[in-house]
Amino acid sequence: MFTKKQLKKILTKADLLTKEQFNKYAEEAKTKGKKLEIYLGEKKVVSPMVLYENAANFYKIPFIDLKNQTIRKDVLFTVPEPIATSHNIISFDASDKEIKLAVLDPEDIEIIEFIKKKTGLKPILHLTTPDSISDTLKQYHKSLKAEFDYLDPNKLGKIDDQKDLKKLAADLPVVRIVDTLLEYSVIEGASDIHIEPEEKNILVRYRVDGILRNVMVLPKSVQSGIVARIKILANLKVDEHRLPQDGRFKITTDEYKVSFRVSILPTFDGEKIVLRLLNEKAQVLSLEQLGLQPKAFQVAKRNIEKPHGIIMVTGPTGSGKTTTLYTILNILNTPEVNISTIEDPIEYRMSHVNQSQVNTKIGFTFASGLRAFLRQDPDIIMVGEIRDKETAEIAIHAAMTGHLVLSTLHTNDAPTTMPRLAEMGVPSFLVASTTNVIIAQRLVRKICSDCIQSYNLDDEQIKELEKELNTENILHTMEKEKSILSAKKGIKSILFYRGKGCKRCNNTGYKGRIGIYEVLENTDAISSLILKNAPAKDIYAQALSEGMITMSEDGFIKAKNGITTIEEVMRVTKE
Repeated sequence: MFTKKQLKKILTKADLLTKEQFNKYAEEAKTKGKKLEIYLGEKKVVSPMVLYENAANFYKIPFIDLKNQTIRKDVLFTVPEPIATSHNIISFDASDKEIKLAVLDPEDIEIIEFIKKKTGLKPILHLTTPDSISDTLKQYHKSLKAEFDYLDPNKLGKIDDQKDLKKLAADLPVVRIVDTLLEYSVIEGASDIHIEPEEKNILVRYRVDGILRNVMVLPKSVQSGIVARIKILANLKVDEHRLPQDGRFKITTDEYKVSFRVSILPTFDGEKIVLRLLNEKAQVLSLEQLGLQPKAFQVAKRNIEKPHGIIMVTGPTGSGKTTTLYTILNILNTPEVNISTIEDPIEYRMSHVNQSQVNTKIGFTFASGLRAFLRQDPDIIMVGEIRDKETAEIAIHAAMTGHLVLSTLHTNDAPTTMPRLAEMGVPSFLVASTTNVIIAQRLVRKICSDCIQSYNLDDEQIKELEKELNTENILHTMEKEKSILSAKKGIKSILFYRGKGCKRCNNTGYKGRIGIYEVLENTDAISSLILKNAPAKDIYAQALSEGMITMSEDGFIKAKNGITTIEEVMRVTKE
């Protein structure tokens, strides 16, 4: 589907429409809430065939009509079905040097480059019509259906023993399905793959930018093969179906190096598989790239430079705590210091850092690992998570004896962290004297830069917001942080942003994620509140009076700056 800008260039250059006519139809399509390309076809102004033939002339590439053309199966499957579907791209012919691709958008450089690297062949682009693509996509289903039928357990008989399962896992259709699922997840930037058995089929979902979405539905007949294939990749017991299993494997190509953490759980309809993707080539961010506000940035920077004490990062699972810890570690990682970490699991490899993996089966826990570290002459210690009193006490004693300790804790906000440690049984005077700074965070999706648009909140939306949040305080903070000129004009005057939805962001309006933060420094006033065992709300009030920006306020500043949306901020901060 061409953009308005592309359509204008194609149609006016081919003299199919004047600029005035184009603008007239564009306005009509907008009023009716229809996509311009579809509207022009409906009004019989320009048929898809005429439009795409002229577009081919405009882009100086050949036009091809794929209808009624049978494509060799090996050529068709060069581009996996999910990629062909989401990017409207078909491989229809190939030689030992070239691959011929039928596309709807010759400007989709990223995917064309990916196919070039994957196949090692030179892509020759041809333009085709949307109907031609959707007709050809059916050929995938026909080919796969034949292979799925071949894998049908009714035809294969009962498969239970390890030998037969290993044989099934090596079957071409199964290998192709699993390879496609893994490859496509990397392209889509997924953090997790869920393969969920249901009564009559298998549902595959990806978590992209923190949100799960359906990717494909597979027939039940391929279940045994997929489970066996993933177990073999992760070096797990193929014939164990009753107990949960955990493993991992790695895929390395020129473009990416990804570790897959595998978790298999028996359910009523079969074994459910969840794969967590860890991109080992992912760059560690700098403190600036995390997205802290200027004042919070200065507080974090000041406390990172302290030689001892505790830096705590808090938030729920999947809120980017590990990324923040590694960012801080990266700053601290110099030849003058000895850094040791104990993690579960090790998510990123970092050179010159001694990283250890928890192994509860042999009694190597966070607490026992920490004790061992203290005999290794460390300067900086990172504990993946404080889960119990024992770990908390050792970490705090390490901070008292001249070490800088970094760790995470599961709390909703920064002020709740210190009372939580006291609840674990750590004496409040130790918490007060060792804590340097607490960073609470959530991850919000970023607006897609290709389809961003601005808008003002209407009265109804403002009313809903005021029910949930203290908008007056938020506006005053935004004014103080120079995000808006004056709080007096009210929230209605502020221009916010959202994504319209396009091909690049899979019509979600979002692409990528960024953190929203709450950075609480342990000042003298807050220390004295901790010593008195004051409740979290008193610590919160004191932190606000000292100028702490809350997560909601940070989120609103980012929404005003066109980084994220108000809906995202509300989604992740509501308790």
